[in-house]
Amino acid sequence: MELLLLSNSTQHGRGYLEHVLDTVAGFVGGSGSRLAFVPYALADHDGYTDRVRAALEPVGISVRGVHEGADPVAELAAADAVFVGGGNSFRLLGALYRTGLRDALRAAVRDGLRYMGASAGTNMAAPTLRTTNDMPIVQPPSFEALGFVPFQINPHYLDPDPSSTHKGETREVRLTEFLEENDVPVLGLREGAWLRVSDGRAVVDGVPEGARPGRLFRRGAEPAELAAGTDLSELLAAQPRFDCPGY
Repeated sequence: MELLLLSNSTQHGRGYLEHVLDTVAGFVGGSGSRLAFVPYALADHDGYTDRVRAALEPVGISVRGVHEGADPVAELAAADAVFVGGGNSFRLLGALYRTGLRDALRAAVRDGLRYMGASAGTNMAAPTLRTTNDMPIVQPPSFEALGFVPFQINPHYLDPDPSSTHKGETREVRLTEFLEENDVPVLGLREGAWLRVSDGRAVVDGVPEGARPGRLFRRGAEPAELAAGTDLSELLAAQPRFDCPGY
């Protein structure tokens, strides 16, 4: 299975996908490659697809939105890779169920289709969307996502700010609460970071400004800082336990 899971698609001061363009081009296959784009995390599917197309066609990658044909599932068969874009994770997962893409993606990626996600699209690669940052603006049939990795991911991970006067929960507090109810590792990906999974190996990478790419949360342990290039392959053998009927 080949996965490229980005924390974010837009970095401060850079254009869309500009901060990871070389990595994305290499993952998708470079010039002449065909990319199926899943735009369902945002309401404007055409505009979203045009944004991805404008970013990737200059490096020779042709982009087609799965909504542009009569059958979104059929679009996967004509592609070298699929990109599931960011936005609202609840809206995205609901659409994957509604269009049949959830089961189709699970089958196609396990059969060799390369999967790239950003933000909400990265959340989809985990077993559930329970560690998303998003508001539940719609109710999907289930919290169960694609399950390409057996651990949870928290894109856009933000460190606690000791100087902040905000007294609400920090991201660390919320992930700790998740671990109180569920025994499964959570990988926090800071802005500019990504997780690459290939041939049974998982590596966190990227160089966020002023910080390490990731932070790993486990039940009963202090969060662990992850430097660029950290091998997380052991997590691929995780046995998640969710407080989730039917999971």
